[in-house]
Amino acid sequence: MPKLARQYDDRYYSEFRVSSNVPRTNDYRYARYDQSGSYYGQTAQPSPVRRKRVKSKRKKSILAPLVVLGLLAVVFFNALPFSFNNITKAMFIPTPYQEVQADMHDIGFPTHNYLSNNWFLGQRGFSYSADEKKAQMTPLHENVKMPVLTQSLMNLMENYKSVKPAVFVWDYDTQNYVDINASEIYATASIIKIPVLIDVFKSIEAGQMSLEDTIPLTEYYRTEGSGSLQFRAHNSEYTIDELANRMITESDNSATNMLMAKVGSMTDVNQSIRDWGLKDTYVQTWLPDLTGTNKTTARDMATMLYNIDENDKFLSPESRAKILNYMGHVHNNRLIHAGLGPGAVFLHKTGDIGKMLGDAGIVIAPNGKKYIVVILANRPHNSIAGKEFIVKASEIIYNYMVK
Repeated sequence: MPKLARQYDDRYYSEFRVSSNVPRTNDYRYARYDQSGSYYGQTAQPSPVRRKRVKSKRKKSILAPLVVLGLLAVVFFNALPFSFNNITKAMFIPTPYQEVQADMHDIGFPTHNYLSNNWFLGQRGFSYSADEKKAQMTPLHENVKMPVLTQSLMNLMENYKSVKPAVFVWDYDTQNYVDINASEIYATASIIKIPVLIDVFKSIEAGQMSLEDTIPLTEYYRTEGSGSLQFRAHNSEYTIDELANRMITESDNSATNMLMAKVGSMTDVNQSIRDWGLKDTYVQTWLPDLTGTNKTTARDMATMLYNIDENDKFLSPESRAKILNYMGHVHNNRLIHAGLGPGAVFLHKTGDIGKMLGDAGIVIAPNGKKYIVVILANRPHNSIAGKEFIVKASEIIYNYMVK
């Protein structure tokens, strides 16, 4: 007789009766045997007491993993910051970062300080854009799409497969529009200077500064890329008016950084953008942003242009006139401007970081036709195809709008 079967037989013999009517089974764990070892009975089941005792043991076994997890959590939240501050940094001393202290929040959310757009009582945070009722900007009213113009631009895109464009066109008269990837997020390049300029004038209207205030050019602000300030003397001073003018007309990166610092750094600009009601535009890097971390959409840019031009509740007529005057004297006229007819006025801002080329502005044709056009074109680095696409797209749009 198998040992296991005999043990069960001895335990349960008194609890069950043998019945010749019960089918025999091959389950030798609970088989019944007589003293000679011959099988003769039914299958026995564990007693309720036995099942209850096993179940109780299972409940107790859950506590051990919970205790272990709790101990691991305590070690993780205390030992990891300690090891970073006292061991990891010690391996690299002296470094310019030896005074940096990290806590568990910094380790768990390493980009928090860089993506934040709000500052309250010394603490960084992130706030979402204002809803339509609270937004300071008026959203564009979009009537119906212009299918003929849209198809013409789509046909042009077939000839420039290496270029991935976003195009938004909006007619002041009919409020009809063209939307090709207009809500897709693109790098802004120097077009980010439009929201920076708006924030400067909002700060002026709030009494926080004036156009006559001056800022010295220090090495902290001096940067490469576009603009002439990078070659000027250390500590030479410039008014807000002159810096704003250079930021737009020359696309001066040093002037942009000086103005952003004046209004409260990137955090203030980002918070302002959210207050305006824009969801997909933000500043993440000081200029020049060669990697394209500052973002926007063609639709967001068109909304900003419309509110600069038309919204008296958003900016005063004096501020709007000053901004449009800057944008009417941009030196770079080789993109959308190059596709316009003779006599057309273009109030705009261009951007170029190699992999993205763009232009955004307001066109006023000689016959009085007025429309907003934004073209952002991702392309192979510095590919001439990006420029060619923008010029030809501008020509198609202009001929359609003024016909």
